[in-house]
This record gives sequence, structure tokens and C-alpha cells, in this order.
Amino acid sequence: MADVIIDVQALTKQYKTQKAVDSVSFQITRGMICGLIGPNGAGKTTVMKMLGGLVLPTAGAFTIFGGQTERELAHARTRMSFIIETPYAKGELSARDNIEKMRLQKGIPDKSRTDEVLKLVGLSDTGKKPAAKFSLGMRQRLGIAGALLSRPEIMVLDEPINGLDPEGIVEIRTLLKKLNEENGVTILISSHILSELSMLCTDYLFIKKGRLVQAIAAEELHRQCGEYYHIHTDDDAKALAVLQNQLGITQCDVLRDGTLRLFERLDDLPAVSRTLYENGLIPVTLHVHEADLESYYMNLAGDDNVEHGQIGAADQPS
Repeated sequence: MADVIIDVQALTKQYKTQKAVDSVSFQITRGMICGLIGPNGAGKTTVMKMLGGLVLPTAGAFTIFGGQTERELAHARTRMSFIIETPYAKGELSARDNIEKMRLQKGIPDKSRTDEVLKLVGLSDTGKKPAAKFSLGMRQRLGIAGALLSRPEIMVLDEPINGLDPEGIVEIRTLLKKLNEENGVTILISSHILSELSMLCTDYLFIKKGRLVQAIAAEELHRQCGEYYHIHTDDDAKALAVLQNQLGITQCDVLRDGTLRLFERLDDLPAVSRTLYENGLIPVTLHVHEADLESYYMNLAGDDNVEHGQIGAADQPS
């Protein structure tokens, strides 16, 4: 049985007449890198703020490590770290001085932990360079170093790659993978840069206008986004039976409109076409289709505001 760390049930946050989060339910299990995906204004940050205790829910509930009361949640959050909006750092201090200051503020007695987290995020060699002169990617890594001081079991990260250049994005992606694979850190990460999340996440939560549209594992999503034949004939039910019985097809989805997605025989279109014709079926549509994560989200949520790998770039912040 999966080890559920966060269990969210019908979580809602309403501001006057607007529901920023509308009856959202999901689970985060140990070992996940879960992407919370949606355009700006979808409610991603509000969800994270409620988990962090920065915003109180209007309705619904959640547990963290099984705790639900105010006291239990406060204790559970000591096993977590949050980076919501801009990571804090004093610009005049070096990376080491910033982390050492954070260590003392958090009451962490282990002095060696400062150098450990700096090495972990690749900031050991910055010397006395003040944080004000760091690149945005370096500042993000510094924020993650501070979040790692308490050895969290789960990290909640709100748009950690937003505004980074390509090199900085790769740095953060590599670091998060390392933390997950080598240190066992579970991660809930929000972003609207779908091309990056597709290379990082094990699971996805799609959210739009405050509502959860879909929760899906990466394996199933990649199958949905992968290459397939889109097949539509004059009798799709018969076509499915023919493909299963005569070609031994097992990997074929039936869509709501009755058309088929075939994930086998992708290198043998003539055989598929011939089999359909020989059984008296007339293909109306028979072509290879390959989707990506951005297209998947657009089709799922009915969102056409996608440009250069980002969704909702013109929307208001969540």
C-alpha cells in the first residue's frame, strides 16, 4: 500500500464571490515528484499556501503525515519545507553566511549542516560573493539549500523555475531529481512550464479555474501523449474487434466519440489498413498522431493559451 503523506479532500478557498480553489481532492505518496499544473490564476499557489498554513481553507480538509488538527499539522510541517513565491536571502551576505544565519534561526545545532546543503546544491565555491550578485538560478538554489537545512521529507515548491534561463532551469531540474532519487525527498512542484515538468515528474495534477481536472501518473500520461494511430472507420466497434481478433491488438483505447487510439503496429500501417479493408471497413481517418504534454493539457482543459512551453502566461498570479 502506498505511503500517503498528504491527503487532500474537497479543499476549497473562497474570496468573496470568487472560488480560488474549488473542492480539490488529491493524494501525495512518498517518493513522488508531483507536478501541479495549470495556468497562472488556476489556484496552484493557493493550494500550497493552505498546505503551509499561510491561508485558511473555506471548506474541506487535509492531513499531512496523518495529522489534521492545528497542533498535529504544525508538527507535521516540521518535517516539510516550503518555497512559495520568492526565496528569502540577504543580498549583502554570502551563500554560506545566509545559510548559517538560517541554521541559527531554525535552531539546528549541527554546524556541519550548512556546508552539507551548500555542497548539495552546488554553491560550495561561491566564497564571499554576495547573494545580490547571484544569478536567478543561483538564488533559487540558495533558497533550496535553506529549505534543506531541516532535512525535510517533502518539499513544496511554487514555480521554482519561473524566470530562469535555460541553463538555470536544467540546474534546478537536475538538483530536484538528485534530491528525490538520492535523498528520498518527496516533491510537490507547481509550474506552467510543461516541457520541463514532463522531464521531471512521476505524477501530475491538472488544475484549471480552481478545480482539479485530472490526476494522472507519468507512465499513463506518457502513454496518452505518445505516438499512436488515430483510427475512425464507418464502424469503429467492428474495427476494434477486427484489430483485436486478427492482429492480436491489446493496446487500443476507445475515445468518447467511439474513435480508436492504437498504440501497437506503429511501424506497420499497411497491415493495419489492409486488415480493415479486407473486413469490409472503410477508414475515414487513419493517421499517426503524436501529442506532447502541452497539447494534452490544452485538450484536457480546453485551454488554447499555450505559447513556447508555457500555459497562461498572460493570466493573473494564483
